[in-house]
Amino acid sequence: MLQTFDERNNNLLVNINGKLLPRDQAGISPFDSAVQGGDAVWEGLRLYQGKIFRLYMHLDRLRDSARALAFTSIPTHEELLEEIRRTLQANHMTDGVHIRLTLTRGVKYTSGMDPRLNTQGHTLIVLAEHKPPVYDKTGIRLITSGIRRPGPDVLDPRIHHNNLLNSILAKIQANAAGADDALMLDSRGFVAETNATHIFLVRSGMVLTPLTHACPEGITRGAVLDICATQRIPHEIRDISLAEVYRADEVFCTGTMGEVVPVVEIDGRKIGEGQPRSVTDKICRHFQKMVQQEGDPVL
Repeated sequence: MLQTFDERNNNLLVNINGKLLPRDQAGISPFDSAVQGGDAVWEGLRLYQGKIFRLYMHLDRLRDSARALAFTSIPTHEELLEEIRRTLQANHMTDGVHIRLTLTRGVKYTSGMDPRLNTQGHTLIVLAEHKPPVYDKTGIRLITSGIRRPGPDVLDPRIHHNNLLNSILAKIQANAAGADDALMLDSRGFVAETNATHIFLVRSGMVLTPLTHACPEGITRGAVLDICATQRIPHEIRDISLAEVYRADEVFCTGTMGEVVPVVEIDGRKIGEGQPRSVTDKICRHFQKMVQQEGDPVL
């Protein structure tokens, strides 16, 4: 499913290190670490009626990721919030907005991978777009990718980094197969996540989701687990095989950009044989209530 262009985004102002620039003029240096080696961390935030859902969890993860990469310059939560607020106000945005927050190691004085070449401090990019949830709420189709999700012995998934080629290669396979996204396995052959979202399945009323050996600890994933706990929905976090996914009663994906969306087909196999998605629908209803009640005001 290819996202369509929203005409409201024609005249966006993009925030780069505090400067608000038109989208067709915004740019970063070719010496920036994100350009030189994908040396950056990021978060996706969603704005609901002037509030950002679980804002400080996202900011904490951004800071933790930057610390794990030994960034010497990291803005405070207050500084980040101020730039987010300035960007939203400049674009007259209050609802239905997705924010891509990117923090790079900054500009190098000469080309190279050595972090000691960075002496000017970080680069902060705040990109806010009018963007409703990107997936079709009636359901999406997945294929299993041949590209594996690496574990912490290769690149620790606790670092929410900008090196997304692994996901892009899997997405290329999904596109070629005519599917919406790709299901990705870890190096042991167990389910990790999709190229863009976390995955859950339901079997006999039990909600299951994979361990985070080879995927980040998602914010929306955590919200769904909280819903399961408060609503007394049986749930378990464990290794999940592909065969278990095929025979699930329900499957759904979670993420900030797409919220909660059902999966109707994986590798040509229909999920749930057309039965009602009672557990998924219940979680969706409670998630919508949660985002209204738990948002942090920014406007």
